[in-house]
Amino acid sequence: MKEGLVIRPALAGELPEVAQLAAKLLELHHALDAARFFLPERVAAGYAWWFEQEFERAEVVLLVAEHAGSLVGYAYARLEERDWNQLLDACGALHDLWVEPSVRREGVAEALVLAVVSALREKGAPRVVLHAAAANDAAQAFFARLGFRRTMVEMTREL
Repeated sequence: MKEGLVIRPALAGELPEVAQLAAKLLELHHALDAARFFLPERVAAGYAWWFEQEFERAEVVLLVAEHAGSLVGYAYARLEERDWNQLLDACGALHDLWVEPSVRREGVAEALVLAVVSALREKGAPRVVLHAAAANDAAQAFFARLGFRRTMVEMTREL
């Protein structure tokens, strides 16, 4: 793991900066498949609004990776109820994971994921579920190394 890396809960005052990181994640997904992943005009502002809504909720985990005084990554997860549409029992869901390119392959993502898994376990989650973009083979391999397994494949047809 990167020396001096700190994984911790995000602070309220950091939400705009976390939203900037989240915007990069959405832009990546949009670049991978523009027909599937929407890209609103004010991505960071939208994420800032969303994180403000989620920030105080007990079922939410919003962590940041800090190195040398800068935020270099974040993870957003939450407890989810049983979803009959997806045939998915109650779980912890890792919704977002972003690490700045300058510190990738230095253990930041792994540290974030392990911290999310631990936090969700403490909140009572029996499992953690996530989605990875079909075109992001590196992310899929990374999550598999951490013990995640494929359970569903989303397929889309444009009309």
